[in-house]
Amino acid sequence: MIRFKPGAPRRVLSRFLSSRVPTLAVPTALGATAVAYRLTCPLAHDDALGARLVSSAVMCVIITGLVMHVRHRLLRELRRARQVAEAAQSTLLRPPPPWVDGLAAAAVHLSADPGARIGGDLYEVVATEHGVRVVIGDVRGHGLGAVRTVAAVLGSFREAAHDEAELAGVLRRLERAMARHLRERARGGHDPAVPAQDGPPDEEFVTVLLLEILPDGGVRALNCGHPWPHLLTGARAEPLARTDPLPPLGPFPLPSELPAVVCGPLLPGDALVLHTDGVEEARDAEGRFLPLRDVLAEAAREHPLTARSVLHTVLAALLRHTVGPPKDDVALLILRNERHVGSTPAGGRAPERPATTHPPSPLQSPA
Repeated sequence: MIRFKPGAPRRVLSRFLSSRVPTLAVPTALGATAVAYRLTCPLAHDDALGARLVSSAVMCVIITGLVMHVRHRLLRELRRARQVAEAAQSTLLRPPPPWVDGLAAAAVHLSADPGARIGGDLYEVVATEHGVRVVIGDVRGHGLGAVRTVAAVLGSFREAAHDEAELAGVLRRLERAMARHLRERARGGHDPAVPAQDGPPDEEFVTVLLLEILPDGGVRALNCGHPWPHLLTGARAEPLARTDPLPPLGPFPLPSELPAVVCGPLLPGDALVLHTDGVEEARDAEGRFLPLRDVLAEAAREHPLTARSVLHTVLAALLRHTVGPPKDDVALLILRNERHVGSTPAGGRAPERPATTHPPSPLQSPA
């Protein structure tokens, strides 16, 4: 048996009335005016043409007032719902802090769904005791149907990035989180909130790139079917690595061994450009792809080179190329090493960058 505290029902009723009375006040007043006019005004009972015109005008004014009130209420509720949705979406895919353990960060996300701030792309940057750890990914499909997968992957990464000592452990956690998400979707059947274009659960997958940037600038990576980031160093733009990636998370299990790719140091002043395939596959009106390598080379020649300047250059080139919003989700994440920028050894030359070394990839990415 539920027991209420003394006065609780009265407080509940008072809150209900205080929230509903202002909403019903205007319709009630307009309705009372219409009834009073009909019952008490002599013109309402006069069959003359002039009296009928006056009565029609009065009723039109009352109905117009009622419609305007309802419209105002609906617009206010829509604005409130949008504010709640935007707050929830910004919490899920939050912008990175401008400064992460000596790295300047800047990011942008463009959703292909005009009704959403987020879609099928994800990214996150966190500073941990193991170094700065980064994830960027792309869920199959876009729009609201991919948001649940984004939530599952990001939620797992934000915990695993701090808990796991090795980058392989982080990826294993993401794989298990993705498997749980797919099992829950399979048990629940087809979700009517998920667009049909996203397909059944057994066809869902997500590409993921994990980076670990150590305090000395060393970079290690694990790539599951995602485009490799580009390194801006000097006035050049080159891929961070050229190894074959692992398969995306979802359709195939990961191999038993997950050796991280050693990508060499991120020197002071260098920048990394992480992106989803919506950037390099953006097309213009004639179907030509965005020349991303040329755009990045142009960004690398900018002075001063900052994370925000690179982001603005790439984003502006993308929007010019597509002549408006892109047709696919787009995510861009720029990280620039600003640890002791300008400090070089005697002689004024920066240290030589060692060649990228990596173990052979156990599996190649599926076509």
